[in-house]
Amino acid sequence: MVSQKFIIKNESGLHARPAAVMAKAAGKCRSEVIIRYGEKTIQAKSILNIMAAAIKSGSEIEIQCTGETEEADLKTLGELIESGLGE
Repeated sequence: MVSQKFIIKNESGLHARPAAVMAKAAGKCRSEVIIRYGEKTIQAKSILNIMAAAIKSGSEIEIQCTGETEEADLKTLGELIESGLGE
């Protein structure tokens, strides 16, 4: 398992469009992808779970990847978050 913390830069947080971008990217990952936000553990491959978490701009999240491609998956998702999720 590998993990890294990130700050959500998208000014709207992870609402519908950025949540869809995140879930689509996570869905392409071969590892299991979890988002930790406060006390919440979110399945990153589910747009509904991401939206239900109500992650706001400026919030710190932790991405955890577990599986054979965990390092590459974490790098890909991290780059996506750092880019603002396609703002």
